Amino acid sequence: MIQFLSGAWALLLGILLLMLGNGMHGTLLGLRGEIEGFSTAEMSFVMSAYFVGFLGGSKLTPEMIRRVGHVRVFAALASFISACLILFPVVSDPWAWVVLRIIIGFCFSGVYVTAEGWLNNAASNENRGQALSFYMIVQMVGIIAAQAVLLLGDPSGFVLFVIPSVLISISFAPILLSITPTPAFEQTNNMSFRDLWRVSPLGFVGIFLLGGMFAAQFGMAAVFGTTAGLTIPQITMFVASIYIGAMLTQFPIGWISDRVDRRFLILVVSLVSVVGGIAGMLSLDNFALMLVSGFILGGTANPLYSLLLAHTNDFVSLEEMAGTSGSLLFINGLGAISGPLVIGWLMTQFGPVSYFGYMVGLMAILAAYAAYRTAQRPAPSVDDTASYTPIAPTSSPVAFEVAQIVAEEALESENER
Repeated sequence: MIQFLSGAWALLLGILLLMLGNGMHGTLLGLRGEIEGFSTAEMSFVMSAYFVGFLGGSKLTPEMIRRVGHVRVFAALASFISACLILFPVVSDPWAWVVLRIIIGFCFSGVYVTAEGWLNNAASNENRGQALSFYMIVQMVGIIAAQAVLLLGDPSGFVLFVIPSVLISISFAPILLSITPTPAFEQTNNMSFRDLWRVSPLGFVGIFLLGGMFAAQFGMAAVFGTTAGLTIPQITMFVASIYIGAMLTQFPIGWISDRVDRRFLILVVSLVSVVGGIAGMLSLDNFALMLVSGFILGGTANPLYSLLLAHTNDFVSLEEMAGTSGSLLFINGLGAISGPLVIGWLMTQFGPVSYFGYMVGLMAILAAYAAYRTAQRPAPSVDDTASYTPIAPTSSPVAFEVAQIVAEEALESENER
């Protein structure tokens, strides 16, 4: 692992800067939208647009890399991100923001595909799982630190838009000056939705529901905060609590998942998430309870993402794993696109309490369906299940592919014993 870090520190530093910029801009737009007088419904379209672009970028970037190479794609897309961030305070129109968010989502997806391709190339078979875990931690640390940086300026001005733009621009340097181009990412053929449903109905349904959860946490948390009347420090603390929970619970839940029936664990974690969401519904006048709720919701939703991927792998062959990841990512993207739109409508109709009510509903559905699926077929032997590999919802198809490679290698190693 030390050898990996010595060769990939510049790449990880660049990714940290990227996540600082992305974490800042997501929260900042929620704050600035309130200042500009945008309605909750308008902001829901703005936040949903990011996931539209992200899903498109995950499909088109591999072909761009094949045509012009990693370096040019990375530099071009990161430049677009930097430019768009500067334009947000200049153009105070919600539909212009929708267009900018689509562009930024597309570009961030492409940048992640490129950076994660380099990361995979820098890792070896022996440390690929550790490298992916370290990459996930860097992502989370970047988003958490971004919330603190937001306190350095006034969201009604330009400075807080300039800072993420500069961070994205600086992220070029450590990556492009120290990493050589790698072979283009070869995108695999996705498993059909019908086959995925046949193989793992729980994985299909759960990943879609978690797309909505991720959109609520990454896209709409700041919009909720402004609607609920929270101060800027309170909003940044609430967003940070979500990602602190996500970072601290991944590995304990992963350790448990390799030793029990994953459907039962999915049920239990979903129910804990429901409790966290109910606490949030009761917390509008109790900020300390709101932070606890954010921690629980982040600490359950993010591990569930990896848990459902591992559960799906339990029921597919080694040859099907790569195609499965692409289909799951697409389904998750559909859930993420719809999430902000549903939350925006709910908050318009029923107020900020429905932000937590939406997540309670999603996790209650997942818990109920996990209980149903547990009764439909016996669990595979723990010795025959795929390895749990932590992966963040912000990751691109490449990280999904790497997670599948780690699972394949672990399963092959177990079969050889």
